[in-house]
Amino acid sequence: MGEIAVNDGSIMQEDKAMSAGRDITPGMDPLEPHRWKHGTVVAGVPWKNPVGTASGTFNLDACQDYYDVADMGAIGTKGVSPVPWEGNPSPRTAETPAGMVNSVGLQNPGVDRYLVDELPRLKALGATVVTNVAGHSDDDYAQVVERLADSPADMLEINVSCPNVSHGGMSVGTDPEALNRLIHRLRTMTDKPMVVKLSPNVTDIVAVAQASVEGGADALSLINTLVGMRIDIDTGEPILAQETGGVSGPCVFPIALGFVWRVRKALPDIPIIGIGGIDSGEKALEFLYAGANAVEVGAAALLDPVAPVRVARELDDLLDSRPELADLLSKGKTWK
Repeated sequence: MGEIAVNDGSIMQEDKAMSAGRDITPGMDPLEPHRWKHGTVVAGVPWKNPVGTASGTFNLDACQDYYDVADMGAIGTKGVSPVPWEGNPSPRTAETPAGMVNSVGLQNPGVDRYLVDELPRLKALGATVVTNVAGHSDDDYAQVVERLADSPADMLEINVSCPNVSHGGMSVGTDPEALNRLIHRLRTMTDKPMVVKLSPNVTDIVAVAQASVEGGADALSLINTLVGMRIDIDTGEPILAQETGGVSGPCVFPIALGFVWRVRKALPDIPIIGIGGIDSGEKALEFLYAGANAVEVGAAALLDPVAPVRVARELDDLLDSRPELADLLSKGKTWK
């Protein structure tokens, strides 16, 4: 099965047809300066608000004209691999009720290009950057982390949903023992806060979460996309060239919320970034009450480019009337 994460900036261009005719958020000027009232702390890194962009749904060239990227709590960048990856063949996106299915395949120009292009530009704009790390083997991950160890990236997010050749072609994130071994190896290579992005396509999410923490993870982000597909009823064949892909969007919201709740109950102290179907401040707030320290907005930005900053502003106002929660977040603590 190919990589299914919504984890490539080019998906924003591919999705133009899907978002054609849909307007951006009315009644809000996303370029107008905003005074943030409620920040958070994730693994020791201050975020000016608890909302970031999810990896693969943010592209600097596409987004910087819509809002000030420094306004976000953090910017999660596309997956970075040791060498350029072309991604999967087309078609690689399909609509589905209340969401989408994609198999973009982590297309990216490689870590060397990232270090001289996107990362310096983001930092020059004042963004807090979470760099997503991708690999098809343990050595791939190690090469990327080694290159990023002394970079200006604020945090590293290890995407353990990639098909991993050193793990028999299966995602290393599905095997607690293999995951623990990988994270332990990467932990010795960098002092940067390291976030492990967990796949929901497992029998026991708590087991893989615990393996990540025991291996040295400073924080967890969850969830990545769920496995799904669409069929063309005229041909009887899968719409996606890779047949299956990753499901994201509003349809995954209650599933993602449940995963965060379970991991928080099992691991009361590890920082958690909640991801999945967030398109409003109210949904972001649910994740915070479930035990997340912060959230990331992904698929919503493919329909409304300013969704991340809109959600952040809505949440900022909602936290005004929840001083106890806001105080906990500002100290890097959680509701649960």
